[in-house]
Amino acid sequence: MKRKQTALLLLAVLLAACTAMPAWAQEEDEGNFMTVSGVVRDAKSKRKLEYVNISVPGTNIGTVTNEDGAFTVKVRKSLMAQAVEATHIGYLSEEIKLTGEDISGYELMLVPAANMLSEVIVRGNDPRYIVEEAIAGISRNYSRNSSLLTGFYRETAQKGRRYINISEAVIDIFKTSYDMNHDRDRVQIFKGRSLLSQRRSDTLIVKLLGGPNLSIYVDIVKNPDLLLDKNTLQYYAFKMEETTMINDRPQFVISFRPQAVLPYALYYGRLFIDREKLSFTRAEFNLNMDDRSKATEAILKKKPFGLIFRPMEVSFLVTYKERDGLTYLSYIRNEVRFRCDWKRKLFATTYAITSEMVVTDSRDENVNAIPYRLAFKPTQSLSDKVSDFMDETFWAGYNIIEPTESLESAVNRLKKQQK
Repeated sequence: MKRKQTALLLLAVLLAACTAMPAWAQEEDEGNFMTVSGVVRDAKSKRKLEYVNISVPGTNIGTVTNEDGAFTVKVRKSLMAQAVEATHIGYLSEEIKLTGEDISGYELMLVPAANMLSEVIVRGNDPRYIVEEAIAGISRNYSRNSSLLTGFYRETAQKGRRYINISEAVIDIFKTSYDMNHDRDRVQIFKGRSLLSQRRSDTLIVKLLGGPNLSIYVDIVKNPDLLLDKNTLQYYAFKMEETTMINDRPQFVISFRPQAVLPYALYYGRLFIDREKLSFTRAEFNLNMDDRSKATEAILKKKPFGLIFRPMEVSFLVTYKERDGLTYLSYIRNEVRFRCDWKRKLFATTYAITSEMVVTDSRDENVNAIPYRLAFKPTQSLSDKVSDFMDETFWAGYNIIEPTESLESAVNRLKKQQK
């Protein structure tokens, strides 16, 4: 059996210092935008909601809330947009009416969707059959044209609870039609910045190789080899779970777990499939850790001699959003937790790498492929390719994922180290 690559984003644990390279960019006039910012909460519990999709209806513009439920979205005034919409799994969608002026401190309350979905018979509601039908419908439900997406990518590395690396970038993502494979899909860094800890004890730098390419490799619909290869569905056991709502549309929820032992690590998780269109709208999945050596082989590129590497968790979240009858990639999040232990040291050190990408804009007309020479390579690390954090107005009119309060505090601490 030919060995299958499971986790395509690789870690490199290096004893090396990182150098920064300047990034090229085109500044946008912030006066051409109106800014809407606020917090999204559960209307009943008042709990702040993370990863809520924030978008301008009828456009490609959007972002997501951070782990504090906070968001900021910048809307071009020339669009004459009427509202900003918030959608989240298990909740009814809500809108913020736009007035043409900036809105700040808005508290948006989402109401949980009552689960009153009628039963639909789909071949006895056989979950594997539904997954197979959704795979068969990819060419019908997703873009049949090449697209150029604009995305915001953030990557952080933590040693224990302390941040040692924070890197961010605005990226261009070229995607071919969804009925083609992802071999010609490419990412280009448009503008970025990075902060690294200057402490000598942090010279063990943990890098995620090819991080911005997350938007290519972890798009499970465009890259079925990761999870949705029809030839490997037999290795999983599928189960129908309680249905839910996304964007006011009912969803099949299908869980899956490995039911075979293979030479490489498999995944477990949940797939969300639009009940009417049979299109994938969301995937939550983890790398199986039953065999730690297989999990290590899936994610680790290289490490210093004498270092013991122990993977703890590798998780993914992928979401899609419908527009004009087709479904498009919206948000990807990846978390990797592991321990590094030097043989002569008493205690192991826990590290966590979190990377996320949100599509903030896109277009399908007059799209040109990103040349290979300009594309971000799988062997590159973002922190080696971008500039520093010192410009307070760095993002200008670009939409980003708002930093959490803890991340802002970490940025301030790391800035002080560099002075």
